[in-house]
Amino acid sequence: MKIKTSITLSEDLLEVVDQQSREYNRNRSEFIEDALRAFLAQMLRDERNARDLEILNQRADVLNEEATDVLAYQVPL
Repeated sequence: MKIKTSITLSEDLLEVVDQQSREYNRNRSEFIEDALRAFLAQMLRDERNARDLEILNQRADVLNEEATDVLAYQVPL
């Protein structure tokens, strides 16, 4: 379901939106909705990546010990 709303944008931004929406054969609303969805998806990816990095950093010492142990089993070439 679509809900109509009103937003205020600066004139220079609106000019770019109109130009880009014409290039992609979209109307202004579709273009803004697609751009907002892409932006929000990127924000969620960034948050997930930050959480993953925090987990890796918390467990770095253990992971490094395991990697060193595994490397000890390698045969020199």
